[in-house]
Amino acid sequence: MTFLDQWMRARGETSLGFNLMLVIASAMLMTLSAKFQVPLYPVPVSMQTLVAIGLGFALGPVLGAAAVLAFLLQGAAGLPVFAGTPQNGIGLSYMMGPTGGYLVGFVLAAVVAGTLVRAGLTRGVIGTLAVALVAGASVYLPGLLWLSGFIGFGTGLLEAGLYPFIVGDVIKAVIAALAFPAIGRALSRLSG
Repeated sequence: MTFLDQWMRARGETSLGFNLMLVIASAMLMTLSAKFQVPLYPVPVSMQTLVAIGLGFALGPVLGAAAVLAFLLQGAAGLPVFAGTPQNGIGLSYMMGPTGGYLVGFVLAAVVAGTLVRAGLTRGVIGTLAVALVAGASVYLPGLLWLSGFIGFGTGLLEAGLYPFIVGDVIKAVIAALAFPAIGRALSRLSG
């Protein structure tokens, strides 16, 4: 059960306006996560993947994906919401660059996380860790496919687009596995 599902069960159905507010606030959270970077070697890691997964956990697959899509629409419109903006360009020109597939992958991560949460696979820390790892890995499917258009397939693709991020992704999955069950328990207590 997602965090929003818990809220709806305790408080009744949510309105379209409430859902719209959640999507807008969540898109802003994606922007903040893009600008917050942890200086890991060899590549600094943003918190975008963790937040995209968290949106799936919190809002479910549909609203989680809608929030990430709203974030992407802001970027497509030219707002400097992405990790490399404005210094590496803005708008569609940035999105069509080497990281464009990873941006699309954030939508997939929210959908995967939300779907697996709704399927009941996040019972406990181990289940939550597994879901976070699978959702995080789903970012790489469109990410690596898109990046291959710039650098080709082969070992170089994995060295540039996967290997440097594994440590950061495992750390983010552990954070998710520890934080999300605790948040869920707190919401359960609050909702009575």
